[in-house]
Amino acid sequence: MRARQTWRWVLGASWALGAWGAMVEGAGGQERPVDLELMLAVDASSSVSAAEFDLQMRGLAEAFRDPRVIAAIRASGDLGIAVALMQWSDNRKQKIAVDWTLVRNEAEARALADEIAATPRYLIGGGTAIGGALAYAIRQFANNGFDGRRKVIDLSGDGRTNQGVQPADMRDLALGRGIAINGLAILNEDPTVDSYYFANVIGGTGAFVMTANDYEAYGAAILAKLIKEISGVPIATAPPAHDYAVAADARPPVRGLETGT
Repeated sequence: MRARQTWRWVLGASWALGAWGAMVEGAGGQERPVDLELMLAVDASSSVSAAEFDLQMRGLAEAFRDPRVIAAIRASGDLGIAVALMQWSDNRKQKIAVDWTLVRNEAEARALADEIAATPRYLIGGGTAIGGALAYAIRQFANNGFDGRRKVIDLSGDGRTNQGVQPADMRDLALGRGIAINGLAILNEDPTVDSYYFANVIGGTGAFVMTANDYEAYGAAILAKLIKEISGVPIATAPPAHDYAVAADARPPVRGLETGT
């Protein structure tokens, strides 16, 4: 029974995403071109304490104030980037915390940082539904007012999916819509969750996983991750330790295959 319900959910999500895609195509020409559309998806499940959630928000805010991220935004192209922030936990619990925002320069990056720093926690508790988070994130690219040369979901979390549709199904759906997925795996709960992300979550040209040993290390990890994905740094340029990468144009790894360090 549970398998049939999960499959119905996948079909329903696919239909809904297709409808959103049709809406965007019908609105043709109204989106503002940008160099990158970036969805930041932050874990707010039961495994994340209030202090750990605050460390995520602080890390993201400080990253957008960092001169290196601002330089990466300039290096990405002349059009700027569009950034949104969502929180996720249960299969049916996702929330846009910061709506799509155009960032082209230092002043706009700092304004976004201030908004992230002031963002409350909208979701408290619940399971870990990475597939549900990805399905929700994919929908947010439709009809958002922007048309990015690149589209990326940046998903952070400290655990494996324990409910809902499998993330690999939603990853494949994202790839079909030209959306890449990168991961930031926080290892405090499960020291091998980075391998799970590599095998089941990330995908797309140049997709990669970076790690943080705990939430105290999240700030440094998200800073390095944002610089890499905003500037579109080629994977061949000396990836840091514990940075798992998919070669350009490679298909996602086989489901269930776990690749360690």
